[in-house]
Amino acid sequence: MNVTQDVLTVTEVTRRIKQLLETSFPSATIAGEISNFKRHTSGHIYFTLKDENAQIAAVLWRSRAERLLMSPEDGMKVIVSGRITVYEVRGNYQIEVLSIRPFGVGEFQMAFEYLKRKLAAEGLFDPEHKKPLPEYPERIGIVTSPTGAALQDTLNILRRRMPSVELILIPVRVQGPGAAEEIANAIYEFTEYGRVDVLIVARGGGSLEDLWAFNEEIVARAIYASKIPVVSAIGHEIDFTIADFVADLRAPTPSAAAELVVRDGAVLLDNVRDSWHTIRESMLNMLNHHKGNIRHLLKSYSFNKPIDLLHQFSQRIDEVDRGMAASVAHRFAMIKMNARALHLRLAALDPQLTLKRGYTIVYKDHEIIDSSKLLHAEDVIDIKFQDGDVRSTVS
Repeated sequence: MNVTQDVLTVTEVTRRIKQLLETSFPSATIAGEISNFKRHTSGHIYFTLKDENAQIAAVLWRSRAERLLMSPEDGMKVIVSGRITVYEVRGNYQIEVLSIRPFGVGEFQMAFEYLKRKLAAEGLFDPEHKKPLPEYPERIGIVTSPTGAALQDTLNILRRRMPSVELILIPVRVQGPGAAEEIANAIYEFTEYGRVDVLIVARGGGSLEDLWAFNEEIVARAIYASKIPVVSAIGHEIDFTIADFVADLRAPTPSAAAELVVRDGAVLLDNVRDSWHTIRESMLNMLNHHKGNIRHLLKSYSFNKPIDLLHQFSQRIDEVDRGMAASVAHRFAMIKMNARALHLRLAALDPQLTLKRGYTIVYKDHEIIDSSKLLHAEDVIDIKFQDGDVRSTVS
């Protein structure tokens, strides 16, 4: 485009205005109300800052937006600091925001209260979501700085109270850029690992800004999502963080967290000894009581009645045995007597005895001759005497 020397192009005018504004307002701090708030996919934030009579466009680049300690939204009254610039493409002037804080309160405190209200409304602080701590944990996870005093205090107390407990540390930064992400990732890692009974998230004391990583939403949601009971031990007793409200148990200090998580081993041993003695005395008393009952039972008529019956039956058996023995003996005596009488009778009939009295027996052809008529002259006979035989001929 051809123009005369006195005629300016739009670009030239805009650049002169830009130079004038930017040199006149190298920095500016403006109070106003946010409207038309938009977070672009690029990460940059655009909004309008207005009051009752005027408005000004504002832009917050992604690099600074990522470090915000609060979440701006429409209707929020804020104080922004930055520098006035001109967007040449549209010829609009705007404030390039370098920092933003709630109007009337500190930036950190406002951001804290805002996130606290937001998470409380979502139920992240509700008591019914709190998980009970295990009574006797065997493995404890710790998320804290590996160089801080909080870790040493926690380890000393845990080892003194319960040396048998296994401790697993995931070292993280506990303040500064990226600390919140490291803390959240460590909690997620423990949840995925799963073989930890309880988790301690700890940090020593410091200012609100020092403790801010534990006020980040990403940490709060990691604690809420944890399937492992989480004990928060951040700062001193007077310090409260968002993590404390979400955690299953809040300890005033890291040392107190160690004392809450495990019982004192020495006290447990004393309790076991006391319980053993109590159980032993109880068992002995019970045994003595039952022994007395048994002795009483042994002396009772009901218990001794069966024994008495057994004695009577035993005595009756003895009597029957004696009766049977007498009966058998009598029977054998009678049999013996009869046998003796029969023997005498048989002895009386013995031919040998008859022969001894002078009688003889005559045989003919080996047959006894009991009549003289059976003999004839010239018969050969045998005559048997008590002391021998004689052969003879009948004449």
